[in-house]
Amino acid sequence: MRRVVIGTAAVSMALSIAACGKAGDDKKSDSSSSSSGGSKTIGLLLPDSVTARYEKFDKPYFEAKVSSLCADCKVEYANAAGDSAKQAQQVSSMITKGVKVIVISSQDAAAIKSSVQAAVDKGIKVVAYDRLAQGPVSAFVSFDNVKVGELQGQALLDSLGSKATKKSKVVMINGDDADPNAAQFKEGAHKALDGKVDIAYEQSGLWKDTTAAQKVKAAITQLGAKNIAGVYSANDGMAGGIATTLKGAGISGIPLTGQDAELAGIQRIVAGTQSSTVYKAFKPEAEAAATIAVDLLQGKDIASLATSTQTSGSGDKVPSQLLTPVSVTKANIKDTVIADKLYTVADICTAEFAKACKAAGLQ
Repeated sequence: MRRVVIGTAAVSMALSIAACGKAGDDKKSDSSSSSSGGSKTIGLLLPDSVTARYEKFDKPYFEAKVSSLCADCKVEYANAAGDSAKQAQQVSSMITKGVKVIVISSQDAAAIKSSVQAAVDKGIKVVAYDRLAQGPVSAFVSFDNVKVGELQGQALLDSLGSKATKKSKVVMINGDDADPNAAQFKEGAHKALDGKVDIAYEQSGLWKDTTAAQKVKAAITQLGAKNIAGVYSANDGMAGGIATTLKGAGISGIPLTGQDAELAGIQRIVAGTQSSTVYKAFKPEAEAAATIAVDLLQGKDIASLATSTQTSGSGDKVPSQLLTPVSVTKANIKDTVIADKLYTVADICTAEFAKACKAAGLQ
């Protein structure tokens, strides 16, 4: 895992270009702020405020990297709060304000297509961030999402150990079908799980803990509490609702996957109510998107950064940069999220988790 941490730093270093100077006081970062736009304004549109990573990590990392690369560039920020119609309005607002590049993590990849086209028609470059929006986007920055699903599925199998048989009943709670990443996570998970366990119940959790909890409750009713060997959850947010439902049904000690390395997810792993998550280092992803955005704004060629190609739901072939995700279990928390300073031991090991942290070797 030391190689993983070093690799994360190397990605950040490789994406760095000569800095234009330090950030000035005119940097715009608050979601309620507005700017007069102009030739050096970059729009950042994120999909929701429920997923902890966007506000806490992606946004500040992106803004800091833009400032380091271009002292007089501004970032105009907005969050869709899970509303695709609101995000479309935010794109229109960015166009009106005269931004030159929009970096967008789409709430609904298909619904945003016309907004992307409207921006491009005005000469604005659009970068898809984390989720591949439909339409004529100039670049895409994300992780290898099929690999994410494979890591999740394999982590579930590893946790099952000798109990991973074709008769073992597994519940799958996938992400929102409106998110193209969800389909890729699902694809990767099936690659790992198909033929090795019995996927006895599979539904979408819509990236909501409440929906995921309802789906798992239905699975328990359908299959029987004693017959569920493990649960695949596509992310940590849903895993939280699932873990509560499992506990309420008297189910414990079975594998439960996740994704995003949210603090609550890491704490559940320490406590033993979640078996794994997938860590997608937010800093190199945000910095990659910021670097591409600044290069596009300055008219530079991004071929050296976007080294692969992904095809969107609209059939557009998009120059892409895909980073490598990492599976996290209790065994490598120190070597991943703590080593990368995503969280400190104190963040994880609050009073509620102190005993479990000690048993896990974190204190």
